[in-house]
Amino acid sequence: MTDYDCDTLVIGAGPAGESAAMDAAKHGLRTMVVDARQQVGGACTHLGTIPSKALRAAVRDLARFSSTPLLRDLSRDRPVSYPELLNWAGSVIGKQVRMRNNFYLRNRVPVLKGRAELIGPQRVRVHYPGRASEELRARHIILATGSRPYRPADVDFDHPRIYDSDTILDMRHTPSKLLIYGAGVIGCEYASIFAAIGIKVELINWRDRLLEFLDDEISDALTYHLRQHGVMVRHREAYQRVEADGGGITLHLESGKQLHGDALLWCQGRSGNTEGLGLENLGLSADHRGHLAVDEHCATEVESLYAAGDVIGWPSLASAAYHQGRAASEAIRGQARGPAVRDVATGIYTLPEISSVGRTERELTEARTPYEVGRALFKDTARGQISGEDVGMLKLLFHPATLELLGVHCFGAEATEIIHIGQAIMEQQGQGNSLRYFVDTTFNYPTMAEAYRIAALNGLNRLSHRSP
Repeated sequence: MTDYDCDTLVIGAGPAGESAAMDAAKHGLRTMVVDARQQVGGACTHLGTIPSKALRAAVRDLARFSSTPLLRDLSRDRPVSYPELLNWAGSVIGKQVRMRNNFYLRNRVPVLKGRAELIGPQRVRVHYPGRASEELRARHIILATGSRPYRPADVDFDHPRIYDSDTILDMRHTPSKLLIYGAGVIGCEYASIFAAIGIKVELINWRDRLLEFLDDEISDALTYHLRQHGVMVRHREAYQRVEADGGGITLHLESGKQLHGDALLWCQGRSGNTEGLGLENLGLSADHRGHLAVDEHCATEVESLYAAGDVIGWPSLASAAYHQGRAASEAIRGQARGPAVRDVATGIYTLPEISSVGRTERELTEARTPYEVGRALFKDTARGQISGEDVGMLKLLFHPATLELLGVHCFGAEATEIIHIGQAIMEQQGQGNSLRYFVDTTFNYPTMAEAYRIAALNGLNRLSHRSP
């Protein structure tokens, strides 16, 4: 008889925790999950990815409806409010929770609804609301506690007009003007969403350009289209203080500017949920943003303790979290297959959306790597013209001698779907695939994926010693 209550105890039922628990259970490990929420899915399902992307989809559909003459003539003659859009987005959350509950039920993984506290390398105390706590022992523990929006101490987030990326989903009015401080991924996404429903938006960016990790051409395209939709983008600005009263928000900037709005959305990154977890009982500490250090297999410095998902920092994506959770479980089973995450495709759900994988022109230039460019403009594709999604482009960076694909960058409708074709070819280049794949392969017509053939031909035509 064992002294352990389970083989694998997972703390957190978000993407990383779910995938870790499912992998462990399917491979015969006795598995339990502890989560402080009353429903599974984590912040991804309830506060982050799912509701914000559902909101974006509703806004996108509304924009399509409004821009189509045939449908516009049939539409009601009044604007749609932000709360109305939220109500539609909220319906998706229930579907996600029911689906994920079934995962745990089918795999016979109990989910304990309580707050977990580490009290030893293999010991966890679970604090239940309204009843006595209990202590559990596990051979291995996986921390998948996720993250929350970063909140500086000098900003009053209890004020009813100041929001972060979680609480903005509870806003029950439609402001006429919204200030967004922080022009990272979340800030840019919400700027495009609110602008699309007619709200005046001021986007304050403390850097020199939007999303500097993107290819410069894509970053410039995003800036252009945000401004086309009325977003006031302010670069190289930092806040000094926030003044809030019943009449609105005044954001005082270090440059001396004073910006006024009906509400403020604070988007200054996220912090790992490690506070109150009991790390000190194991001799562990998190960094200044609450992130834990792990190796390439998601193992911490403490034997038997692993961590996955947003709590370990970069890349802080739901897609990566699923992979990291599974990688942690595989490492526990002695089946680690390599780094937990590599070659992550960037997915940014602005309107239009953005996705990229591989290196940018700037990175290739700095590394003195020769490259050529192939482009396909969506306005030149039949599918783009038919669907009305004619804004954007697909951009391929490749080596002029070997035709090795070095980077794929996409701006426009379905960019986060389109990118995976290029990602797959980049992974298979050691097996003989290159830019030639897109020329030699027949794509369905008309499709957005056909942009790969167009971009490849465009790039090959730039090589004077080659013919398509």
